[in-house]
Amino acid sequence: MPFPISDATPIAFPGPPPRETDVVVIGGGVIGVCTALFLARKGRRVVLLEKGRIAAEQSSRNWGWIRQQGRDPQELPIMVEANHLWTELAAQTNVDIGLVRSGVTYLAESETELQSFANWLPHATAQGVDTELLDRSALKARFPDLAKSGIHGALTTPSDMRAEPWVTVPALAGIAVREGAVIVEGCAARKLDLEGGRVTGVHSEAGRIACCDVVVAGGAWSSLFLRAHGVAIPQLSVRASAGATEPVALPHQGAAAAADFAFRMRADGGASLAAGGFHELFIGPDAVRALPKYAAQLRADPFGTRFYPAAPGGYPDAWTTRRQWQADEVSPFERMRVLNPKPNSAKLRKVAASVERLFPQVGPIRYRAMWAGMIDTLPDVVPVVDRVDAIPGLTIGTGMSGHGFGIGPGMGRVLADLVCGAAPGHDLGRFRLSRFSDGSRMDLGPAL
Repeated sequence: MPFPISDATPIAFPGPPPRETDVVVIGGGVIGVCTALFLARKGRRVVLLEKGRIAAEQSSRNWGWIRQQGRDPQELPIMVEANHLWTELAAQTNVDIGLVRSGVTYLAESETELQSFANWLPHATAQGVDTELLDRSALKARFPDLAKSGIHGALTTPSDMRAEPWVTVPALAGIAVREGAVIVEGCAARKLDLEGGRVTGVHSEAGRIACCDVVVAGGAWSSLFLRAHGVAIPQLSVRASAGATEPVALPHQGAAAAADFAFRMRADGGASLAAGGFHELFIGPDAVRALPKYAAQLRADPFGTRFYPAAPGGYPDAWTTRRQWQADEVSPFERMRVLNPKPNSAKLRKVAASVERLFPQVGPIRYRAMWAGMIDTLPDVVPVVDRVDAIPGLTIGTGMSGHGFGIGPGMGRVLADLVCGAAPGHDLGRFRLSRFSDGSRMDLGPAL
């Protein structure tokens, strides 16, 4: 079964773009769409350029979790805000995005893991999040079907939610357009137009758009675009596979994860299944260049990533992908309209087998679809959300490290305020661009 959004999907927002605007947002994933929405709400003229289709890449291919649980302490306040925004935005769409407040639960398979959950709990308490630590007996009382042999306890957050990503992000784009944003699909941003070192426009494949501000929210493509302008971020992209099952009676109506698997229930009675904490990296020039920055991550989780010597042609960090081009040339972004990685079907079958072993009552799990996406990640597993001092008018919102879908509305609101020179309402020091060049230690976010 083909993925619901692809380069064959009819264009919903054909353009053309205007010749002038206040802000151009590059990238039509959840971060870019939410940024455009909140910029429109602040009265700014905003154009969002998407090289392929809205949400066609990782923003529609993720697990569909809207979780506060396990967040980096500096992300958590923004995620709490996002949790509230999701409820408001769902009521403003003209479609059912599948938003359900069904909770997220992590299962601890050792006392050490349970202690790591306990170590995170004070962060939730400080933000007023309803997370609870369950020992074995409390887990059996709360979720008897999850209390299996070898499970020592759990961390659970009842207020966490789930939604269907491939429906949700286009629905948010619809809100943005109704509130005044201009969205253009099938239109790549090729390069920034700079005068005196500051942003004066964007060269797109449909022509130049004059503007004073640009937000780069290009997900896996952000590093490639930025490096062409001398802005280096050690962002890499890892492949993550997932699958949708036929209807199945899993022992949790929300989302749950253990060491070998993660799942969330779907409105159709099936589940989305994925391998928890497992990714695949295609080595390319950026990976080689960024390797020293990832030393701490590799030491902390040496077996969580499988490595391959080269990416398929056209991928952001493929050896043959061009790193420099002119504004009037076809760019790498036009050559790969939708990044559609082949899923690791063997790994997904192992995930299903792990779930079947732990919960034999569910019976055989059968997939009706499998897919993969490329997650944009950074060495400390938190994003860059910052203005670029070296290029006035340029703002970056990328490297969400697999956390972007749930936090999207909160980060979109924050980025809109950054562009407008308003106080973002949260401490963004952890997400500053300069941490990769000022000698800062790479402090990993909690691997929860």
